[in-house]
Amino acid sequence: MTKNTLKINDIVICGLFVALIAIGAFIKVPVPFVPFTLQTLFTTLAGLFLGGKKGFLCVCVYMVLGLIGLPIFASGGGPGYIFQPSFGYIIGFAVGALLTGTIAHKKANPSYCKLLFACFAGLAMVYLFGMIYYYIISNFYLGTGIGLWPLFLYCFLLVVPGDIVMCFFAAMLGKRLIPVFNKRKV
Repeated sequence: MTKNTLKINDIVICGLFVALIAIGAFIKVPVPFVPFTLQTLFTTLAGLFLGGKKGFLCVCVYMVLGLIGLPIFASGGGPGYIFQPSFGYIIGFAVGALLTGTIAHKKANPSYCKLLFACFAGLAMVYLFGMIYYYIISNFYLGTGIGLWPLFLYCFLLVVPGDIVMCFFAAMLGKRLIPVFNKRKV
């Protein structure tokens, strides 16, 4: 394969992950209090399969498309979406994909435990950015106010069990499919 073919393959695969992340926003698993979407799964897989930089790029493209007005975020799109308390999670998706991919690709054939650690590290970034942003926007911009305990309860404790299961699933997929993605780079 030529160098240009690899670049075209990378663009196509990144486009696929951007589409999966957008679709993941609308695949909602009904759980009490906060809807659980598959965005976290697809952003984590982008980092696992494409590496940190390309996974980060995929989420940034998704973010830009949503901010220019495409209704691909869980509750719509447009530049005003940055004032939604949940926008911090989208920023966290980008940082999480970067961290997940960076950790996962330190070795050519990472172990399941290493992939699981990478998934949990990325997930921690999603929640860290999401919760901090939620707190700041709610308390200082919207004026709706949220205390630390309700923030922890509704933005972490009630929703993290599904994401923990997602991490195990993503690491399993990564262990099986990362070698396939690595072969295409040859």
